[in-house]
Amino acid sequence: MVSAGSHTIGNARCTSFRQRLYNQTGKGRPDSSLDRSYSAQLRTRCPQSGGDQNLFFLDFVSPTSYFKNLLSFKGLLSSDQVLVTKSQESLELVKRYAESEELFFDQFAKSMVKMGNVSPLTGRRGEIRTNCRKMSSS
Repeated sequence: MVSAGSHTIGNARCTSFRQRLYNQTGKGRPDSSLDRSYSAQLRTRCPQSGGDQNLFFLDFVSPTSYFKNLLSFKGLLSSDQVLVTKSQESLELVKRYAESEELFFDQFAKSMVKMGNVSPLTGRRGEIRTNCRKMSSS
């Protein structure tokens, strides 16, 4: 959960979230968990067709603003917004991170150390992909 706060850095292309704006459920309607005014703002630069490579900031202020945006239903990606709709437990964590940058940075640092200690499986037990989108050829 805390690693989602790294979305303070980076961009997403229109193709990554267009479905949320126009056809989330397959019935031609936008994602109901997305703030309407934010959705309208996004649609000005992410039309129903075209503009695929248009870039949008995930969040450019701070981790606390990222989590506050989620609480206001202004998460750009579905994978972000689900953090407030998934469960009461995840909602409570989002609220805590929105309120305390110190708590966020403390837990984020611990999370990064823990992730850095993960050893990749190699050889017959796993692979390190040269292209993350597809299996490497043997």
